[in-house]
Amino acid sequence: MTVVDRFPLGAATTLAELARDPHPRLALLRAREPVSWLPALGGWLVTRRDLALSVMRDAVTFTVDDPRFSTAQVVGPSMLSLDGEQHTRHREPFASPFRPREVRDGFASFIERETDRLITALEPGGAAELRRAFAGPLAVAVVTEALGLAGTTAATVLSWYDSIVRSVSDITAGHEAGPAGAAAYAQLRSAVEATVARRSSSSLLVSAAGRLALPEVASNAAVLMFGGIETTEAMITNALLHLLQRPDQLALVRADANLLDGAIEESLRLEPGAAVVDRYATRDTVLGPATIRRGELVTVSLAGANRDPAVFPDPDRFDVRRENARLQLAFAHGPHHCLAAHLARLEARIALQRLLERLPALRLDPDRGATPYGLVFRKPPTLHVRWGNPA
Repeated sequence: MTVVDRFPLGAATTLAELARDPHPRLALLRAREPVSWLPALGGWLVTRRDLALSVMRDAVTFTVDDPRFSTAQVVGPSMLSLDGEQHTRHREPFASPFRPREVRDGFASFIERETDRLITALEPGGAAELRRAFAGPLAVAVVTEALGLAGTTAATVLSWYDSIVRSVSDITAGHEAGPAGAAAYAQLRSAVEATVARRSSSSLLVSAAGRLALPEVASNAAVLMFGGIETTEAMITNALLHLLQRPDQLALVRADANLLDGAIEESLRLEPGAAVVDRYATRDTVLGPATIRRGELVTVSLAGANRDPAVFPDPDRFDVRRENARLQLAFAHGPHHCLAAHLARLEARIALQRLLERLPALRLDPDRGATPYGLVFRKPPTLHVRWGNPA
């Protein structure tokens, strides 16, 4: 019996289905083939939460350090694509500003000012597309501030991010990446070099350059840039969508602002901005029902793990009062847990709180639908909203 015969549900799974509406298929896989061979991926897909944790915790058996790792093909080796001592060496120079207290003290005021500036510009219009008129610009501004990147505008950083993420997504889906991602990274690297040359004491890049070679600073800056933008833009957009689609849950948050954190965690659980993370087996091993061979791709479905009914009862329901929502794995787990998770949470909380406070009767535009989409990175392509008098 071939591996395809042993995993018929995986064999019938398409990438188009996983990009469009993955959750019914992931639920089926999780129940019957929690580690399944997907010919469409050319590898294994892990959908059960306990098995997902096993993979992400064990960097010795399941590594990111492989020539096939998509992000490294675009920006080179970084903390995202290295394990062991090299991973620690790349990650540690960037860690300090992203600890909880440092995030609050260092970024809260900036995020509040930038959020208010963006809302003030939108407020008179009565309608907007909030993914690119609000969530994206806010994320770009904060990442640029965090890196201390000199001589760039938000529009430029956003264009780099778009091109890099598109290339990573193309490679992950098995396509050849176009030249735009490499060109964007070359421009980012030049900006990093210029920032380091200025020797600004406030720049994280300058402090990192004291411990890493310049190409290493640039590759990690790229990872922080598109990771930070992607995570936060998706967090804000998806959380807004979840709340605005469910008036009863929105009413609870409006009545008790303390539930906003729960709403954000629950949104991350239901629709993580990064739906999957890739690992590669360093040796033959057994994981759940599967015998995995050395060198094979092991893709962890964070989206699947986050709806595991063994951990989250009634897993498809959005519940801002869910007590264990913070057990979601949207920021991954283990050595590669998202470095800037605290910053992303702070941005999302301030952004959502200010939007709900300042835009009365905020609601989805009934004439323009919004549905999350994407194989690797998931969020609605657009989020059109209205506010003010519904009449």
